[in-house]
Amino acid sequence: MTPLLEIRNLRASIGDKEILKGLNLVINAGEIHAIMGPNGSGKSTLANVLMGNPAYTVTGGDILFKGESVLEMSPDERARKGLFLAFQYPVPIPGVTLVNFLRQAVNAVRGEEVPIREFREKLFSKMELLKVDQDFARRYVNDGFSGGEKKRAEMLQMAVLEPAMAILDETDSGLDIDALRTVAEAVNKLMNPNMGLLLITHYQRLLNYIRPQFVHVLVDGRIARSGGPELAEYLEARGYDEFLAELAKA
Repeated sequence: MTPLLEIRNLRASIGDKEILKGLNLVINAGEIHAIMGPNGSGKSTLANVLMGNPAYTVTGGDILFKGESVLEMSPDERARKGLFLAFQYPVPIPGVTLVNFLRQAVNAVRGEEVPIREFREKLFSKMELLKVDQDFARRYVNDGFSGGEKKRAEMLQMAVLEPAMAILDETDSGLDIDALRTVAEAVNKLMNPNMGLLLITHYQRLLNYIRPQFVHVLVDGRIARSGGPELAEYLEARGYDEFLAELAKA
């Protein structure tokens, strides 16, 4: 079976600084993977490189999505293929309503104009699924949103776009416990056997609500260890000191 996402010996830099130093990872449809690591380990770099952020330069390796290399694809081409990234810090877009933003995003991903009636039916069904009030879609994108509202808006984007592979970059960042539960509930509702999910996080608390089958420790741009959910609990209890110590000895 062809993996949904396969990262082969990926190396990437920003400017003259190499951040990813030979990263390997395989994600199949229906799997939830979590990447955890200390600050500066390359977690957000990985998310940006997967989506083709031009600020980063891939210097080695490959990224295969559904068996096809995406390295030469622009971010919008990757999105049309079915990749989705939820940002750690979503930016506000004053003057653009969420409903218009979502409609343009759907049109861009499909490569054609979606009939208004079809789009509205889909949007409202997803809002009902996620328990989002319809007035929410009339607000300007992330403008004046709380941290929890920004992440809820991204979950609504994911619901409407229905990606094959979703990457959530520190979605728990800045959320209180109630907002975290709300976002996690949305993710769990949207996860399905045809979709892959990569959770990038610094803390174990998100994984109390979204249970991954696989957990990977990222240190200095490489996967230092992989395991099951118990690895996240181990990290919560012990931290990253032993991995950093091993790195210092290398």
